[in-house]
Amino acid sequence: MLYLAQAKDHQQLEWIDGGTLTMVLDGAATAGQLMMDRFDVSEGEAPPYHRHVREDEVFMLISGTALVWHNDREYELSEGGVVFLPKEEAHSYRIASKKADLLMINTPADIEGMFRYAGRDRTTARPDGFQILPERMAEAAEKFGNVVVGPPR
Repeated sequence: MLYLAQAKDHQQLEWIDGGTLTMVLDGAATAGQLMMDRFDVSEGEAPPYHRHVREDEVFMLISGTALVWHNDREYELSEGGVVFLPKEEAHSYRIASKKADLLMINTPADIEGMFRYAGRDRTTARPDGFQILPERMAEAAEKFGNVVVGPPR
């Protein structure tokens, strides 16, 4: 099955701390095989410490630097670095550079529902004071098979 889309066709979501999450591929485009997102984020952006119950995760830091935690061990990730995170293993990251471009792939797909649930589609009007609250993230995580293990690192 071929899926082809240009950058202008990708859904963009407002994400944590005003970052942008671009939905490059989702389960609808890949028959549920994988999803791929790209994050344009700023220093300090960090999801809660969590584990996925359904999917493996790979992310590549296209630009910037980050700290990555896997099973309570800390690692540094620099531009061009890649991380594979097997399902069921606790992990998180924190962006250490002023800006970062992060490519994320999950297999199988479906976790994109969590991002759509918690984020805001940038083509819609922005409600006054919009922010992604920890409660909304926790709700989204529970709905889409993620277990929050602790606060952001």
